[in-house]
Amino acid sequence: MQRPVLLGKCQVFQVLLIAFFAVGDHRLLDRSAMGQAPATGERRGTDARPLIISTWPFGLAGNEQALKAISEGGSTLDAVERGIGFVESSGNQSVGLSGKPNGAGYAQLDSCIMHGPGHLAGSVAAIEGIVHPISAARRVMEKSPHVMMVGEGARLFAIEQGLESVAIDDHVQKLRAYQSLPMSERGKDAVLAHPALDKKGEAVPGPKDNHDTIAMLVLGADGTISGGCSTSGLSNKLPGRVGDSPIIGSGLYVDNSVGAAGATGVGENVMRYCGSFLVVEFMRQGMHPTDACRKVIERIASIDPRGEKLDINFIALDKQGRFGAAGTGDFPHSVTYPGFHEVITSPRLR
Repeated sequence: MQRPVLLGKCQVFQVLLIAFFAVGDHRLLDRSAMGQAPATGERRGTDARPLIISTWPFGLAGNEQALKAISEGGSTLDAVERGIGFVESSGNQSVGLSGKPNGAGYAQLDSCIMHGPGHLAGSVAAIEGIVHPISAARRVMEKSPHVMMVGEGARLFAIEQGLESVAIDDHVQKLRAYQSLPMSERGKDAVLAHPALDKKGEAVPGPKDNHDTIAMLVLGADGTISGGCSTSGLSNKLPGRVGDSPIIGSGLYVDNSVGAAGATGVGENVMRYCGSFLVVEFMRQGMHPTDACRKVIERIASIDPRGEKLDINFIALDKQGRFGAAGTGDFPHSVTYPGFHEVITSPRLR
């Protein structure tokens, strides 16, 4: 007959401690599923589906549209396109044709989209006159043999696909006028992302509102993950400048077996480190999305000459329904699932 195993006081304490934290994690998930927001700084998660997370408070209205798309029978991909498309046509000053223009005085837009099953991706960059670049990115993914199209070729492709457009007849004249300016006057208010160009070492010497991005991630009831990203980029940027938003692995990355991540902030400080891809890889190792976002910022800050003066932010969710965000500053982001629809602010990285 096998003798019962006797535990010492220390072992009993360890068992009780493990049980305590296991119950705590379970309660956190239950509380989120009932629509109550965990306190700021806690690791968050929910069993409710669909789960939608997007950047900035203006993403909340897009989340609502994404939720409607799914409730009407659409896919997670439909939800991303509809949600981001709503923001693109909302008059936002950093997304869509209403976004702040480049240095020559007209908008050049960047966008990408990913769909987990099949690891599909589509992207457009420096596209002009197209009302919904997120839809153009989806058409590149679904209707062309390519992943990325840029400039005039992307515009003509989008028009051939029947997407809404506006006239760009004055762009050539504006560009010529811009090129007649001294080099010292071009892009002087744009973010200077290279330390050698910025003697003060500040990430944002220009106005703080001269850039933002809508990134959106959607986890469906069947475990399917889709994501998208759209922006007008830095205001007063050099014509032709492309940031992280349309770059797969930088502004957005989706791995249907793991999760997804999106970025916003100074694109150059994200794309030099493949930021969103790295967030997903940390989640693959088992990290909670919040921890993965913070870890990537810490990694970049440890390498970059700017340290933490990077002006970058990430959102993420994983296959289990855990979600989170982190930024070099306080970072408000929008979270939606059945019973919950609010803006949550992640405290700045300390």
